[in-house]
Amino acid sequence: MRRTIKSEKKPIKLWLEDMDSGAMEQARNLANLPFVHSHIAIMPDAHLGYGMPIGGVLATEGVVIPNAVGVDIGCGMCAQQTSLHSLDSEQLKALLAHIRKTIPLGFKHHKQAQDSRLMPRPKGGLPVDNLQIVSRQYESGRSQLGTLGGGNHFIEIQKGSDGFIWIMIHSGSRNLGFQVANFYNKLANRLSGRFGSTVPKNWQLAFLPVESKEGQQYLLEMEYCVDFAYANRKLMMERVKEGLLLVAPPVQFGQFVNIAHNYASLETHFHEDVLVHRKGATRAREGEIGIIPGSQGTPSYLVRGKGNRESFQSCSHGAGRKMGRKQAQRSLDLHEEQKKLEDQGILHAIRSRRDLDEAAGAYKDIDEVVENQLDLVEVIVTLKPLAVIKG
Repeated sequence: MRRTIKSEKKPIKLWLEDMDSGAMEQARNLANLPFVHSHIAIMPDAHLGYGMPIGGVLATEGVVIPNAVGVDIGCGMCAQQTSLHSLDSEQLKALLAHIRKTIPLGFKHHKQAQDSRLMPRPKGGLPVDNLQIVSRQYESGRSQLGTLGGGNHFIEIQKGSDGFIWIMIHSGSRNLGFQVANFYNKLANRLSGRFGSTVPKNWQLAFLPVESKEGQQYLLEMEYCVDFAYANRKLMMERVKEGLLLVAPPVQFGQFVNIAHNYASLETHFHEDVLVHRKGATRAREGEIGIIPGSQGTPSYLVRGKGNRESFQSCSHGAGRKMGRKQAQRSLDLHEEQKKLEDQGILHAIRSRRDLDEAAGAYKDIDEVVENQLDLVEVIVTLKPLAVIKG
């Protein structure tokens, strides 16, 4: 931990020295909510979000806040080690071609719906029809299963410090999670008077009581979206593995590592049962394996959690942005960002100025971000990029 702010109703514990003013204001808002448990934890990759900083961890008593989970519910990372020790340029290009052929990118969906057996089932054996928003989006969700999406989502082929080739994927719950998040955030705003809310509307932190019908419904639909995001990443991983078997047989695959970084879960912290909201933060219980990705062209890290109580057993979800998308497109030098990647021999996705929002220059220094949280995690494998596909 780098510092603690004690000027608000609850302390704010930060794992970074400096944070932009907008994100700091959001952190102060969180610390003044009436139902906060213990303190607010801000991870070293934190930056401005909607209502709550991305890279924030919030434990609440009796309420759930849709905007403290975010619009891409269940967004997260997966990684898998292969038995390969190297891939040459032609093999990498062939693999990227297979990925583009089998995994829709950006706003694209599959032309045909995927097998319904690949879709998750609601918790508690409930029928899908019991989930108001999920049931409406279920059929379109079948066409989105196994698709990458846009923004900062990526598929990356990496060389590990352990000597092996790795596959890493960052993606979420696609339009399904977006629809669930928007519906329940609007519902929470509409019902704020009924719930006796004293939270200012401009804080964008409308809540639902956990024991209310609406709160229970949100949690069920949120959990479904988390499971959908996992199924989405898992299916994409299978398609990438199919490609590897075509371009570099034979290949064997190690343990599948999956973590989410946008969700809320019931946990026990400081002797109380609370709902921990992680928005752009990863759980890091003692011994738990996690993933902290870098930006395009920088290393990513496989880590082991230390179970630090002060962070609610959490760590960062990545490097974190240091400039907004439009600012990056305006201010970064296209040829300089391309050269950084090409000098490392990385097959990259920076083609034009509009791609600069996902250039390494738009993100914080991943090594500094990791250094700031060595009390939360230990690095077990460093993963350097060989080839990158962006949404």
